[in-house]
Amino acid sequence: MFKTIRDSLKLIEAAGGLVSNEENRYLFIFRKGKWDLPKGKLDDGEKVREAARREVEEECGIKVNKVKDKICKTWHVYEMGSKIVIKKTTWYFMSAKNQAKLVPQLEEDITEARWIAPGDFDQVRQNTYPLIKDVISVVG
Repeated sequence: MFKTIRDSLKLIEAAGGLVSNEENRYLFIFRKGKWDLPKGKLDDGEKVREAARREVEEECGIKVNKVKDKICKTWHVYEMGSKIVIKKTTWYFMSAKNQAKLVPQLEEDITEARWIAPGDFDQVRQNTYPLIKDVISVVG
């Protein structure tokens, strides 16, 4: 059933990261009133892992030191204009050392980027998307 529905909709492929630093804090962005993880659409011909790194670096103004193992893939459906779109996002563990200064990408409606410790994830869980809760559950 899922395959039938998926095949009837426009598919957008995206990639993003759950990025840790040397203090075991994780990178979150605040976009359109909700906490989120950095992610974005693949460019034509771009490999998924490369897109994940690029999107994290662009959205937060940092340098990713290492893209590690894949965490999971998530799927969600939304409206884009008059069309229903299904987005498949592939998530990776990443690390970024010595990246204290974060620069949110304002043109992507990101108003804040912040390193958050797993013990403080409740502030994120209270104001995020269900799929983000699933992704961050692997660390806290």
